[in-house]
Amino acid sequence: MIDVIDVIVVGGGPTGLMLAAELRLHGVRVVVLERDPEPTPVVRSLGLHVRSIEIMDQRGLLERFLEQGKQYPVGAGFFAGITKPAPDLDTAHAYVLGIPQPRTDRLLNEHAVELGADIRRGCELVGLSQTEDATEDGTGVTAELADGTRLRARYLVGCDGGRSTVRKLLGVGFPGESARVETLIGEMRVEAAPETVATVVAEVRETHRGFGLGPLGDGVYRVVVPAEGVTEDRSVPPTLDEVKRQLRAYAGTDFGVHSPSWLSRFGDATRQAERYRTGRVLLAGDAAHIHPPVGGQGLNLGIQDAFNLGWKLAAEVRGWAPADLLDSYHAERHPVAADVLDNTRAQMLLLSAEPGPSAVRRLLSELMDFEDVNRHLIEKITAIGVRYDFADGDGDGDGGGGGGRDGGGHGLIGRRLRDVPLKHGRLYELMRTGRGLLLDRTGSLSVTGWSDRVDHVVPEGLEGLEELEGLSAPAVLLRPDGYVAWAGDDQRELLARLPKWFGAAAS
Repeated sequence: MIDVIDVIVVGGGPTGLMLAAELRLHGVRVVVLERDPEPTPVVRSLGLHVRSIEIMDQRGLLERFLEQGKQYPVGAGFFAGITKPAPDLDTAHAYVLGIPQPRTDRLLNEHAVELGADIRRGCELVGLSQTEDATEDGTGVTAELADGTRLRARYLVGCDGGRSTVRKLLGVGFPGESARVETLIGEMRVEAAPETVATVVAEVRETHRGFGLGPLGDGVYRVVVPAEGVTEDRSVPPTLDEVKRQLRAYAGTDFGVHSPSWLSRFGDATRQAERYRTGRVLLAGDAAHIHPPVGGQGLNLGIQDAFNLGWKLAAEVRGWAPADLLDSYHAERHPVAADVLDNTRAQMLLLSAEPGPSAVRRLLSELMDFEDVNRHLIEKITAIGVRYDFADGDGDGDGGGGGGRDGGGHGLIGRRLRDVPLKHGRLYELMRTGRGLLLDRTGSLSVTGWSDRVDHVVPEGLEGLEELEGLSAPAVLLRPDGYVAWAGDDQRELLARLPKWFGAAAS
């Protein structure tokens, strides 16, 4: 018997789990297939940036994350390790939340399960096929697992990492640069005295900025050291002896490291999928893009992919999606990832101790003394500078900093709004349902016909919204992911814009 479901998500990391939760928020039946039988202890990411923190707040998850993490100021060594004072950012969450990825995975897994997602561990995808159109029973994709099980679904999303099986089975190109350097990383006990470790690390980092030992407490350190070369298979973890050998090569001592809780390796390969959608199969997270970990953007980029895709795919499954809505996922997110790849390329160059890159680093450090320059670079890392181009309301655009010409050309179009206190609660608390939101200070507008997809908030509930800097519009229409789709006070303009994002009006 073949199981029939709405959406199969391949990969149970943060991207896949976030996507599953977003789909369940809209009543979509979703199954997550994760190859590994148990969660990994490997800490591939150390925390959440501002935009991801906002996303957790918009879905009512932030308190859980704050309990498990630690807040750090934005700006300290954010871009290529260049330390500058934190700029004034347009957010209610101007901090980095330090939280190891295994905790993030656990919290997102709990959230997805609470919403009704079916998480199946130890399930490896080995084959898939699809039809251009849905079959009579509504399915269009057949997934084959290693144990011979076959699953059928209307859509499938590959969130299965940089070595994505889904991407390879689709034959989607993954152009870019192969790894040229490799780094060993792990958490282990260190016998050397803390003051000795700090002194030696400071000396080594003068010429090797990719080296470090960070204390985690109770004699345990996070160790990062360049590898001797680039391995053919980075899925094979290094040995403790390999780590010791490289520590001695760079620092003249191995610091007495022992008893690692986990060891891993990463490279600086930089690649991006040529397309994020092939028929009824889509790609998100590392399956769609990989880059060096400088700036800590990878996990955050994947979560933000899922937040963009979830409501659009749910709309398609539920039958109210307007034409090309699902294609806007690629149009919006592909340029955003391309920009991240570029800024990580630049940061990797600036981390070099060679004379040329060092000179550029000194010059950039001078430029970052200008607050506008510093803010621009920090907004790149934290993703709050992302602006989608909603020209003609079709979702096409550069995804970075242009566009937004509909809705009277208002400067808010294509941007997300930061959280603000209202008379009753906060703005982000109004977004917990994952529906669209019309913030109407005129009290004269209407979303009749779309009230099953868009919530309407009128003046009494919006007291305090005037505190939102730049919100000069009398009304704004927010998509489910919090980006402004329209601004103004003309009911006719609103009626022309609603179908672009929320489909035809209900009869």
